[in-house]
Amino acid sequence: MLLHSVNLCNLAFYVFMVFIATLGLWDVFFGFEENKCSMSYMFEYPEYQKIELPKKLAKRYPAYELYLYGEGSYAEEHKILPLTGIPVLFLPGNAGSYKQVRSIGSIALRKAEDIDFKYHFDFFSVNFNEELVALYGGSLQKQTKFVHECIKTILKLYKGQEYAPKSVAIIGHSMGGLVARALLTLTNFKHDLINLLITQATPHIAPVMPLDRFITDFYMTVNNYWILNARQINLTTLSVAGGFRDYQVRSGLTFLPKLSHHTSALSVVSSAVPKTWVSTDHLSIVWCKQLQLTTVRAFFDLIDADTKQITQNSKKKLAVLTHHFIRHPSKHFEENPAIISDLTGTSMWVPVKVSKWTYVAYNESEKIYFTFPLENHRKIYTHVYCQSTMLDTNSWIFGCINSTSMCRQGVDLSWKAELLPTIKSLTLRLQDYPSLSHLVVYVPSVHGSKFVVDCEFFKKEARSLQLPVTHLFSFGLSSRKVVINTSGLYYNIELLNFGQIYQAFKINVVSKCSAVKEEITSIYKLHIPWSYEDSLTIAQVPSSTEISVKLHIAQPENDSHVALLKMYTSSDCKYEVTVKTSFSQILGQVVA
Repeated sequence: MLLHSVNLCNLAFYVFMVFIATLGLWDVFFGFEENKCSMSYMFEYPEYQKIELPKKLAKRYPAYELYLYGEGSYAEEHKILPLTGIPVLFLPGNAGSYKQVRSIGSIALRKAEDIDFKYHFDFFSVNFNEELVALYGGSLQKQTKFVHECIKTILKLYKGQEYAPKSVAIIGHSMGGLVARALLTLTNFKHDLINLLITQATPHIAPVMPLDRFITDFYMTVNNYWILNARQINLTTLSVAGGFRDYQVRSGLTFLPKLSHHTSALSVVSSAVPKTWVSTDHLSIVWCKQLQLTTVRAFFDLIDADTKQITQNSKKKLAVLTHHFIRHPSKHFEENPAIISDLTGTSMWVPVKVSKWTYVAYNESEKIYFTFPLENHRKIYTHVYCQSTMLDTNSWIFGCINSTSMCRQGVDLSWKAELLPTIKSLTLRLQDYPSLSHLVVYVPSVHGSKFVVDCEFFKKEARSLQLPVTHLFSFGLSSRKVVINTSGLYYNIELLNFGQIYQAFKINVVSKCSAVKEEITSIYKLHIPWSYEDSLTIAQVPSSTEISVKLHIAQPENDSHVALLKMYTSSDCKYEVTVKTSFSQILGQVVA
């Protein structure tokens, strides 16, 4: 009888554990946002021109091939070598196809057509015969050596050209990104053969499934080399993760090892990338139109006008990648932007003395400069916040030095703004700009378009609220809430005690609005200050919006920053923010 009871207890325990594991797996595979990526399409029929390799090389690697991507007239013209563009090499990952290059190759070709082929990129792709290198690592070293030979072959295709390249840029998807990093470990490899490395959903830190010693040894060799030689490695590297939609490669694995974070390395999750703002799964990261557009824009901004190739200036490369992948000020990239701008010409100058101001621009016949004197505001407020719904790339906000009512020149503060999906915004701490006498907001003359500009001065403590997250084992039965009653446009909610991978929460934002005659948009931004993994939620108010809150990277021990829910709100609405533990997502975090 006792034995029978023990067996029933064991059975119940195992059933419970299976149930818990199933909940976790369900969250990993199905508990994420819908795919918001737009498909990238080719405008003309894609063609893959096989590049003839030296006979010895073809014999040594009979299963591998090298292709040049093209469409239409470009493909026809480039069947006759040599080439004249900028070489980019795409490396597919586990079971990946060389044809995955077509999305970024096609978008780059359209961009080149837009500028009449002043510059253009030649996209090459390696055929690894769709080898399953994530399951068997015995081919990784062979792939690395073949890629080395491909780079040398590619550069020979430009021999004799006036602007012949001396290096290539590499885009590596999944394990292809690791193979690219492994190139630096080859004894006969010259580091200056690569000018830029972008990896997409590459598990840099460790293999997803360490099934054999070949994979683990390969990872150990690559990561040890990058860590031990971090000071000598000057390769600008960008790692882009797919976020929670990518259940094949957890985004925490894609962040480059900490000790190799030299000044030329960035790691970011696609949901945090400006103008992308979506999570991608493991395959869609190579065709997601929003992300590929961002990548192509960055490539064209990386071109050196003198050499007509990708710049060798490491600072410029990092600045371009930061501009497009980390923080976009809603301005075109400039290597040395003008800090002082002329504020001259025929225009109206309108003084504004109130602390909160809104202007609706519609069919403006002339330019207007709205000036905000700062002297009195400094005595009462700590910050100023401005936003505009006009998402052009022109400068729109300036600071005047020692001015009375108008100034001929102003400090261009537009470079400090941040682009969001529906607005561009700027927050300034007044004590950081003691020399500024006025803030100037510029409204251009526009015809047929309507936009809104807002500014408000505020005290930091009035816009910062604290919301301690609920306990791990509350199982979603309890919650905590803060209410925003005032009429501000911007709030920071500090999510206290939130910093571990195994934590997961649901935040519900309920907005209630009075006298709303037209559709209003609010933006809720989850900001993680210790890694680039922010995510945005856009809500039409009034509404009830649920936000998943969990981490890819745990808070470092020596980091005292607090995760924030940044709320870009409407002054006509009241907001209730409630947080509670999500047990199913906790299981998903543990299982992943």
